[in-house]
Amino acid sequence: MAAELTSTIGIIALAAAAVALVALCLAAVLFMQLRRLRADQRVVLGDRGTQDLVAHAASLDASFRALHAYVSGVAEQLDGRLGVAEGRLDRTIAHCGLIRYDAYNEVSGRQSTSIALLDSERSGIVLSSIHIRDQARLYAKQIVKGDPELRLAPEEEEVLRLALP
Repeated sequence: MAAELTSTIGIIALAAAAVALVALCLAAVLFMQLRRLRADQRVVLGDRGTQDLVAHAASLDASFRALHAYVSGVAEQLDGRLGVAEGRLDRTIAHCGLIRYDAYNEVSGRQSTSIALLDSERSGIVLSSIHIRDQARLYAKQIVKGDPELRLAPEEEEVLRLALP
Protein backbone atom coordinates (compact mmCIF):
# COMPACT_ATOMS: atom_id res chain seq x y z
CA MET A 1 0.00 0.00 0.00
CA ALA A 2 2.90 2.34 0.75
CA ALA A 3 4.30 1.62 -2.69
CA GLU A 4 1.06 2.67 -4.29
CA LEU A 5 1.13 6.07 -2.57
CA THR A 6 4.65 6.83 -3.80
CA SER A 7 3.82 6.04 -7.38
CA THR A 8 2.77 8.74 -9.79
CA ILE A 9 -0.84 7.70 -9.71
CA GLY A 10 -0.81 7.63 -5.89
CA ILE A 11 0.68 11.11 -5.68
CA ILE A 12 -1.89 12.44 -8.13
CA ALA A 13 -4.67 10.76 -6.12
CA LEU A 14 -3.39 12.31 -2.86
CA ALA A 15 -3.11 15.74 -4.49
CA ALA A 16 -6.63 15.40 -5.90
CA ALA A 17 -7.95 14.40 -2.46
CA ALA A 18 -6.20 17.41 -0.87
CA VAL A 19 -7.62 19.77 -3.52
CA ALA A 20 -11.08 18.23 -3.00
CA LEU A 21 -10.78 18.73 0.78
CA VAL A 22 -9.71 22.39 0.34
CA ALA A 23 -12.57 22.92 -2.14
CA LEU A 24 -15.03 21.36 0.31
CA CYS A 25 -13.81 23.62 3.15
CA LEU A 26 -13.96 26.65 0.87
CA ALA A 27 -17.49 25.71 -0.20
CA ALA A 28 -18.55 25.42 3.48
CA VAL A 29 -17.08 28.87 4.29
CA LEU A 30 -18.75 30.42 1.25
CA PHE A 31 -22.07 28.76 2.17
CA MET A 32 -21.91 30.29 5.68
CA GLN A 33 -21.11 33.73 4.24
CA LEU A 34 -24.00 33.40 1.81
CA ARG A 35 -26.38 32.53 4.69
CA ARG A 36 -25.24 35.63 6.61
CA LEU A 37 -25.65 37.76 3.48
CA ARG A 38 -29.18 36.41 2.93
CA ALA A 39 -30.06 37.15 6.57
CA ASP A 40 -28.75 40.70 6.21
CA GLN A 41 -30.67 41.04 2.95
CA ARG A 42 -33.88 39.92 4.71
CA VAL A 43 -33.31 42.60 7.36
CA VAL A 44 -32.90 45.30 4.73
CA LEU A 45 -35.46 44.13 2.18
CA GLY A 46 -37.93 42.41 4.48
CA ASP A 47 -39.55 39.10 3.66
CA ARG A 48 -39.77 40.01 -0.04
CA GLY A 49 -36.17 39.02 -0.69
CA THR A 50 -36.76 38.66 -4.42
CA GLN A 51 -37.12 42.41 -4.75
CA ASP A 52 -34.03 44.31 -5.83
CA LEU A 53 -32.60 47.29 -3.95
CA VAL A 54 -34.02 49.88 -6.36
CA ALA A 55 -37.55 48.51 -6.04
CA HIS A 56 -37.13 48.31 -2.27
CA ALA A 57 -35.93 51.93 -2.14
CA ALA A 58 -38.96 52.96 -4.20
CA SER A 59 -41.33 51.17 -1.81
CA LEU A 60 -39.60 52.79 1.17
CA ASP A 61 -39.97 56.18 -0.51
CA ALA A 62 -43.68 55.57 -1.04
CA SER A 63 -44.05 54.53 2.60
CA PHE A 64 -42.24 57.65 3.80
CA ARG A 65 -44.40 59.86 1.59
CA ALA A 66 -47.56 58.26 3.01
CA LEU A 67 -46.23 58.73 6.54
CA HIS A 68 -45.37 62.36 5.80
CA ALA A 69 -48.88 62.98 4.46
CA TYR A 70 -50.40 61.41 7.59
CA VAL A 71 -48.18 63.43 9.93
CA SER A 72 -48.98 66.63 8.00
CA GLY A 73 -52.71 65.93 8.35
CA VAL A 74 -52.38 65.33 12.07
CA ALA A 75 -50.30 68.52 12.43
CA GLU A 76 -53.02 70.53 10.66
CA GLN A 77 -55.66 69.06 12.97
CA LEU A 78 -53.54 69.94 16.00
CA ASP A 79 -53.03 73.48 14.70
CA GLY A 80 -56.80 73.88 14.42
CA ARG A 81 -57.36 72.54 17.91
CA LEU A 82 -54.61 74.78 19.25
CA GLY A 83 -56.29 77.82 17.69
CA VAL A 84 -59.57 76.91 19.38
CA ALA A 85 -57.80 76.39 22.71
CA GLU A 86 -55.99 79.73 22.42
CA GLY A 87 -59.31 81.43 21.67
CA ARG A 88 -60.78 79.91 24.80
CA LEU A 89 -57.77 80.92 26.87
CA ASP A 90 -58.22 84.55 25.85
CA ARG A 91 -61.53 84.53 27.72
CA THR A 92 -60.14 83.02 30.92
CA ILE A 93 -58.90 84.90 33.97
CA ALA A 94 -55.47 86.28 33.15
CA HIS A 95 -55.14 89.14 35.66
CA CYS A 96 -56.33 89.22 39.25
CA GLY A 97 -55.87 91.33 42.31
CA LEU A 98 -57.07 91.06 45.91
CA ILE A 99 -57.09 93.43 48.85
CA ARG A 100 -58.55 93.15 52.35
CA TYR A 101 -59.56 96.21 54.34
CA ASP A 102 -61.79 97.61 57.09
CA ALA A 103 -64.79 99.17 55.35
CA TYR A 104 -66.10 100.87 58.49
CA ASN A 105 -64.49 101.80 61.76
CA GLU A 106 -67.04 99.69 63.64
CA VAL A 107 -65.64 96.35 62.42
CA SER A 108 -61.94 95.48 62.55
CA GLY A 109 -59.94 92.50 61.31
CA ARG A 110 -59.92 93.50 57.64
CA GLN A 111 -63.00 91.41 56.92
CA SER A 112 -64.06 93.35 53.81
CA THR A 113 -62.53 92.20 50.53
CA SER A 114 -62.29 93.40 46.93
CA ILE A 115 -61.11 91.16 44.11
CA ALA A 116 -60.59 91.94 40.43
CA LEU A 117 -60.85 89.11 37.87
CA LEU A 118 -59.90 90.15 34.32
CA ASP A 119 -59.20 88.32 31.05
CA SER A 120 -56.36 88.99 28.61
CA GLU A 121 -58.35 91.87 27.07
CA ARG A 122 -58.55 93.50 30.52
CA SER A 123 -62.31 92.84 30.76
CA GLY A 124 -64.00 91.17 33.70
CA ILE A 125 -65.44 92.09 37.09
CA VAL A 126 -64.53 93.62 40.42
CA LEU A 127 -66.26 91.94 43.37
CA SER A 128 -66.43 93.70 46.72
CA SER A 129 -67.71 92.08 49.88
CA ILE A 130 -68.40 94.69 52.58
CA HIS A 131 -68.83 93.34 56.11
CA ILE A 132 -70.64 95.30 58.81
CA ARG A 133 -71.49 94.01 62.31
CA ASP A 134 -74.55 91.95 61.49
CA GLN A 135 -74.60 91.90 57.69
CA ALA A 136 -72.49 91.53 54.59
CA ARG A 137 -73.08 92.99 51.16
CA LEU A 138 -71.64 91.88 47.86
CA TYR A 139 -71.12 94.32 44.98
CA ALA A 140 -70.14 93.35 41.43
CA LYS A 141 -68.98 95.91 38.89
CA GLN A 142 -68.16 95.12 35.29
CA ILE A 143 -64.86 96.19 33.72
CA VAL A 144 -64.57 96.49 29.91
CA LYS A 145 -61.07 96.84 28.43
CA GLY A 146 -59.73 98.25 31.69
CA ASP A 147 -62.50 100.83 32.20
CA PRO A 148 -65.26 100.37 34.79
CA GLU A 149 -68.89 100.74 33.72
CA LEU A 150 -69.82 102.15 37.15
CA ARG A 151 -67.88 104.40 39.48
CA LEU A 152 -65.47 102.42 41.64
CA ALA A 153 -64.80 102.87 45.35
CA PRO A 154 -61.17 103.73 46.25
CA GLU A 155 -60.48 100.13 47.35
CA GLU A 156 -61.92 98.84 44.07
CA GLU A 157 -59.72 101.24 42.08
CA GLU A 158 -56.72 99.99 44.04
CA VAL A 159 -57.53 96.33 43.37
CA LEU A 160 -58.01 97.15 39.67
CA ARG A 161 -54.54 98.78 39.59
CA LEU A 162 -53.09 95.68 41.28
CA ALA A 163 -54.68 93.39 38.70
CA LEU A 164 -53.65 95.31 35.60
CA PRO A 165 -49.99 95.11 34.60
